[in-house]
Amino acid sequence: MLKSYINNIENWKEDFTFYVPIEVRFSETDLYGHMNNTVPFVYFEQARIDYLKSLGLMQEWLNNGETIPVVADLQCDFVKQVYFGDQLKVYAKIADMGASSMDIHYLAVNEKDEVCFGGRGAMVQISAKTGKSVRWQEEQLTKLTR
Repeated sequence: MLKSYINNIENWKEDFTFYVPIEVRFSETDLYGHMNNTVPFVYFEQARIDYLKSLGLMQEWLNNGETIPVVADLQCDFVKQVYFGDQLKVYAKIADMGASSMDIHYLAVNEKDEVCFGGRGAMVQISAKTGKSVRWQEEQLTKLTR
């Protein structure tokens, strides 16, 4: 099952609202049609970017050029096998906020609403010039805590 970052799986699942629909492509599978174990990280990236776009943050980072988001760590826990052609919903949510970072959680379910895999990752806002972390501004915090 999923790891220690989840206290109660049902409560954890209920908190997700944002998702991206994904169909597992042939190129993402092995000889047996089974999804390669590196692919969830690509799906997490898609869900994370679309989620941050929905909050209005990706546009800010792309336009200002002063700060950028970087992934500091990323993990995935596999629960159920996924195959070519499977239709998934890959959810993303902010689970915790730091001064310049956030912990984002991910959940992927199949058409039967069965958990296939989940994960978490820390993302840090850094200066594009210095590479050092940059605290969230009030306007960003407002977007992030909606």
